[in-house]
Amino acid sequence: MVFHSHPMVSKHPLSIRLEFTSTFDMVDFVEVVGGHVSRDIGLDEDSVHWVGVAIRECVINAIKHGNQHDISKRVFVEFATALQGVPEMIIRVRDQGKGFDPEQVADPLAPENLLKGSGRGIFLIRNFMDEVDLQRAPQGGMEVRMVKRGHAAGATDSSVSA
Repeated sequence: MVFHSHPMVSKHPLSIRLEFTSTFDMVDFVEVVGGHVSRDIGLDEDSVHWVGVAIRECVINAIKHGNQHDISKRVFVEFATALQGVPEMIIRVRDQGKGFDPEQVADPLAPENLLKGSGRGIFLIRNFMDEVDLQRAPQGGMEVRMVKRGHAAGATDSSVSA
């Protein structure tokens, strides 16, 4: 597997699939792969960092809440890029757990939840990514699909002043 870590946007879409047991040993590796893919679509370092946080949160949730740390269950992560128009990366994280109803996740900003230590992962993921869909996977478990968009070729960052 070859990674390009230069800031140039790749001209070819890519697809990377990872499968591993429900241990935290692979979390750093998955984040590194996500960083390479983020840079490949032209994200700046700040965006690469926040996408990495979203990926970590999602994989940790899959291991901890989805698979309940059961090492006989697997986590599946897929990175894909689409380069038509605005470049984007699509990340899918699937576990083999029982699943849950995304509508039942407590709002971490509600007054009664402000001091709780859990429930912030999905909130953070939704804030860092451009699209987030949570659904029960046809194969069982939950699947989180996240999308992060780069800038269109030739686009400039309007927040930078001369």
